[in-house]
Amino acid sequence: HTMDRETQISVASLHLIGLGELHKRWGWFVGLGILLVVLGMMALGSSVVMTLATMVFVGWLMIGGGVLQAVHAFTCKGWSGFFIDLLSGILYTVVGFMIIANPGATAVTLTLLISMFLIFGGIFRIATAISVRFHNWIWLLLHGVINLLLGISIWQQWPLSGLWVIGVFVGIDMLCNGWSLVMLGIAAKNLPTKDAKA
Repeated sequence: HTMDRETQISVASLHLIGLGELHKRWGWFVGLGILLVVLGMMALGSSVVMTLATMVFVGWLMIGGGVLQAVHAFTCKGWSGFFIDLLSGILYTVVGFMIIANPGATAVTLTLLISMFLIFGGIFRIATAISVRFHNWIWLLLHGVINLLLGISIWQQWPLSGLWVIGVFVGIDMLCNGWSLVMLGIAAKNLPTKDAKA
């Protein structure tokens, strides 16, 4: 019993690690959260610009990754995978330049893939929820229905939806992340300090 109690105490103390730091810096969390909420609202307000900016960013990431992979191939010339590394690096770089050259077409194509993913994922979730009927299956069914409806609505507006969908998704992600940081900061502010415990 003594060993179990010591284990429980040490596990409980693991939850307290960093809480003092979190309490001291709660304002940073709230500030960053508010900034992300503002940026998310701006992204939602200009979703076309955000979509194109995201595509350009992805293109530059691919170019950077491709160049690094090609350089890596030349630093390991004796390796049997030299040509695969080199070709992969060239492919990444070329695709990155293609994305940057025409971010609108890339966004339209990617949006169609997102739409198909949502539709088929929704159908799979609905079928699984209805056939298995496990505990809380209704939530999986609801998730599937929302995915299916979202995918169909994006697909029906395609190719025009390709100009705003990715920007909207990025904006929503920023908003959710920002609000969660604000809530975390507020909760951290209300954490008891060592002085209060004493």
